Amino acid sequence: MSIKQRNQHRSTVFATLIVGCLLMTALVAACRKNGRAAENELVVSAAVSLKDAFKEIAQLHEQRTGTRIRFNFGASGALQKQIESGAPADIFASAGAKQMDELAAKNLIVAAARKDFARNVLVLIEPTNGASISSLADLTKTEVKKIAVGNPRTVPAGQYTEQTLNKLKLLPEVQAKLIYAEDVRQVLDYVIRSEVDAGIVYSSDALSGGSKIKIVTQAPDDSHDLILYPIAVVKDSRNVDAAQKFIDLVLSPEGQNILLKYGFVPVK
Repeated sequence: MSIKQRNQHRSTVFATLIVGCLLMTALVAACRKNGRAAENELVVSAAVSLKDAFKEIAQLHEQRTGTRIRFNFGASGALQKQIESGAPADIFASAGAKQMDELAAKNLIVAAARKDFARNVLVLIEPTNGASISSLADLTKTEVKKIAVGNPRTVPAGQYTEQTLNKLKLLPEVQAKLIYAEDVRQVLDYVIRSEVDAGIVYSSDALSGGSKIKIVTQAPDDSHDLILYPIAVVKDSRNVDAAQKFIDLVLSPEGQNILLKYGFVPVK
């Protein structure tokens, strides 16, 4: 190899080393940045019926603490299974006590951090251009062909609905009409789009539907279990203190007023 070739080779190696160092520096900086973001972020797995209220509470929390909230909304039963499978979460807020109880039994939540923070009401709704049904008993009418409800295997609202239909002895007559949705918001969407003749959702979801749906009636309180919303810190959370601050805000008068605005009922 000539001197010229050796010099060219050295220059190429040197340039490669410089580029490598620059890339490594950038990578380290990115890792540090991501690490700081992760430390300054909470993952909240919450029942989809809480979506509107929790987003407003999160804005207030972020303004005060600088901690970013990343939400994972869905059916409570599905979120429970995700946490059991090791999915990252700092907080779990369920639309039913059953899902929280099962996580507690497996020691997957911080028991001392668990609190009931809201209640809800089950209501029958129909499209604005619906058949003007006036009661749950009207679901047995021949003109009512499709009724959207939450899947009782994973959706607490579906479980409460099943209890109500059983209690009122309506389930055998309407069973073939039931269209199972993956969460209450999907039930609401089916009704808004007039893809079904009726649906059963929480009053908070019905409120978010506005003039796009009609509320027919409320399910009798004694026809189903108490609709209670518990919240807790997930056992594997890396941000326990920050998670507790978010829960404290949910339980505070400000948080409770936001929940009330979106149709939730205070815990007695």
